[in-house]
Amino acid sequence: MSGHSKWSTIKRQKGLADAKRGAVFTRLGNLIAVAAKSGGDPDMNPSLAMAIEKAKAANMPMSNIERAIARVTDKSAAQLNEVMYEGYGPGGVGILVECATDNINRTYPEVKNAFNKKGGNIAESGAVAFLFSKKGSIRVKASGDDAILTILDAGALDAEEQDGEIAVYTDPKELAKVKEAIKNAGLDVTEAELTFVPNNTIEITDAEVARKVMNLMDALDELDDVVATHTNFDIADGVEV
Repeated sequence: MSGHSKWSTIKRQKGLADAKRGAVFTRLGNLIAVAAKSGGDPDMNPSLAMAIEKAKAANMPMSNIERAIARVTDKSAAQLNEVMYEGYGPGGVGILVECATDNINRTYPEVKNAFNKKGGNIAESGAVAFLFSKKGSIRVKASGDDAILTILDAGALDAEEQDGEIAVYTDPKELAKVKEAIKNAGLDVTEAELTFVPNNTIEITDAEVARKVMNLMDALDELDDVVATHTNFDIADGVEV
């Protein structure tokens, strides 16, 4: 698949989210609250429905989910804003950092500090984003050509078998529709979200550079206001991280 990066796969394998359950719930709650700005009914708001689905998959209590949705209408609660920071990491890799924050004056220095401490640098808006395309991303628990053909018939732009699953990309506006079509075809959807996919990848062949990049990505992911990270690196076969 053109532009595929292994970062999401590596992150799942490392289990970064499971290491800090409380931080995970905070992050998911922020995702839900931001999505709920477009409407608090998940039946009418596909983005909210997917955020709730993701929270349930992480065993987030329903009471937490309801509080996150109610936050939008609570005038006494600090309102969240979506903001994305851009930067470069070791080896010149491009990085996008999506945040949901009630205080940009807190979030920006934290993100900038993570870049600086781990060998990267934050960049101006637009300096890195052009290296990526926004797409819908779906993970399907299936394998084989028949499953891939079924997925493509459901309206997916691209599909590729990876790590015992099928990674699927869609037009951002078609994500919910394609996800439902895949489920209706009898396939098991394990994850669905909007993401930024690199147009091209930078292959890292040096183990030390790879470790530095991973350390930076870890540092960014550990920030409470960060809801998602995207990068365009790939690690060459045989390089130990």
